[in-house]
Amino acid sequence: MRHLAAFLFACSLGLPSLAHADFPAHVHVVREGETLASIAQRYYGDPRREAVLVAENGLEAEGGAAIVVGMRLTVPQVAYHRVAAGETWASVAERYFGSAARSFAIEEANPSIEEAQPTEGAELLIPYPLRHVAGQRETLNQVAQEYYGDIAAARSLRRFNGLRNGRLARGQVILVPLADLVLSEEGRRLATEGTGEAAAGGETRALQERIAAELPGLATAIAEGQFTEAVALGNRLLGAGELTGNQVVTIQRALAVAYVALGRPDLATRAFVEALALQPDLELDTRRTSPIVLAAFEAARELRTAAAATPPDDAGPPPDAGLE
Repeated sequence: MRHLAAFLFACSLGLPSLAHADFPAHVHVVREGETLASIAQRYYGDPRREAVLVAENGLEAEGGAAIVVGMRLTVPQVAYHRVAAGETWASVAERYFGSAARSFAIEEANPSIEEAQPTEGAELLIPYPLRHVAGQRETLNQVAQEYYGDIAAARSLRRFNGLRNGRLARGQVILVPLADLVLSEEGRRLATEGTGEAAAGGETRALQERIAAELPGLATAIAEGQFTEAVALGNRLLGAGELTGNQVVTIQRALAVAYVALGRPDLATRAFVEALALQPDLELDTRRTSPIVLAAFEAARELRTAAAATPPDDAGPPPDAGLE
């Protein structure tokens, strides 16, 4: 009855349902000898995450949650979202959390994205909004300690749930955004075996974070005049695929400078054409940029302008024609 009342209370607030369509979830059938702690260890690599299984499956935590062989348990996990053109932190939060005001939780879960808004093509980790039903005399500090291991997180929980203070009523539903509900290697294997489909694991996000870590090396190579090395590194990074729009623009700009230094202004123009395709309002610092680089950039802009002015049914040359 406690969880039914909590469900009805949550619906009245318009909170996301337990089975949120945008979040992947695996159903685990309990086997002989398993405990919630052992199941949490298998899927998350952390037995302490049994509290997540208790909350997600509406089990009674008081006195120890009991499970039996054959019971079906939902194993929740974070989602991954590829940013489309025009999307913002607010619009992504609206989709996954039902409120733009909760966007801070997504921003905090993706610290490698430093732009004011997520860049097109970036893969974001979306924390799972676990529904916790408050027990008798339970406080927000206790909820924060249980799921985050830190009572300081109560402030974020209060903000995420729009609460004025940390006092909770018995049966009150609290949404707890968890960014670490990432399946372990064993958990991914179990989920794949159970569904027949490869479990989502954020590979694109991991790749983009690796690329971000290597970009300073590209800038250093340019600054130190290692232009051949910069071209090799830049093209290797581009070849990795699945980059964000900003990462591609950054790499193409660096390649353009390197190509000019190597006596290939034609290739520099090609690199700028690629950058302008993703960022049409791209500008260069005219005071700190060499005239040859500026000339290649202006040539690229002229090509883009000419391409835009060409009628759609004209079978003229592509925007980068003549760059070979």
